[in-house]
Amino acid sequence: MNPAIRAVVRAGLNSGHEVYGVMDGYQGLVNGNFEKMTRKSVSEILQKGGTILGTARLPEFKDLNIREQAVSNMKMIGIDCLVAIGGDGTYRGAQALTEMGFPVIGIPGTIDNDLAGTDYTIGFHTALNTIVDAIDKLRDTASSHQRCSLVETMGRDCGDLAV
Repeated sequence: MNPAIRAVVRAGLNSGHEVYGVMDGYQGLVNGNFEKMTRKSVSEILQKGGTILGTARLPEFKDLNIREQAVSNMKMIGIDCLVAIGGDGTYRGAQALTEMGFPVIGIPGTIDNDLAGTDYTIGFHTALNTIVDAIDKLRDTASSHQRCSLVETMGRDCGDLAV
């Protein structure tokens, strides 16, 4: 996700916009946890895994009052559009904000690779390559001990990571 964050920040700055990062996803929107982003903020993040902004689930985001607080926090510092990177939950939250009249751009990012409208989501290839590397090493170790191993992968209802 960090390369996507970097691309969004740089594109925004190059277009003359102020860009803020929301720390810990929708939780950060509700708590007003924003960080002004600069080129330096994203200068060395391409090779880092995960997300420099953090992430958190927030089931309470279904509540209209909670979403209104998030929108109020964004408007208070001049945010007039949100770029949301994530999966199903992120998209549900983005849709709810859009239905409230707040513009949101969604970027598909989930290792599950289960979002419609895209062949591959951000995070899928990294997860797949990590699984393949780990299974190669595990297979060699199990073979040397004449054992078999069972590996469970993530992916929810999508079997793309099941190798």
